[in-house]
Amino acid sequence: MFAERNLRIAAVLLAVAGLAVATYIAIAESGGGAPKCIAGGGGCETVANSKYSDLAGVNVAVLGILGYVLLLASAAIPGDYGRFGGFLTGLIGFGFSAYLTYLELFVIDAICQWCVASAILMALSLAVAATRALAYGGRELAPPQIQSSHGR
Repeated sequence: MFAERNLRIAAVLLAVAGLAVATYIAIAESGGGAPKCIAGGGGCETVANSKYSDLAGVNVAVLGILGYVLLLASAAIPGDYGRFGGFLTGLIGFGFSAYLTYLELFVIDAICQWCVASAILMALSLAVAATRALAYGGRELAPPQIQSSHGR
């Protein structure tokens, strides 16, 4: 079993790494450019220039920044509210990352390495948040135990 403190530290580290990746993508795309692919190829540029890189006029990397900030905040919040917030944010972020990965693979037909890195970090964030919520959740929100007066 992982100590909750260690899970919170892992959540912070993952959120900071995700925040760095999403911020890099957002900055690279802000001027109409694209993040530079590490292994070469034009996948990052193809993805960045696709119509799917924005959602309702907002760059999806900015949404990623928001998600990682929320994960960071929930890791800093002790107790059930932090546990539930981290799990809910991780679940939504993972679902959105899975959708974007589907688009890359089957619609855009290009892979952005930075987007894959963000998706992996979000999946790991969900795993940490779920472990924290399942192992330690419900303690503060549960009704108090009523003790019997029969001396048991």
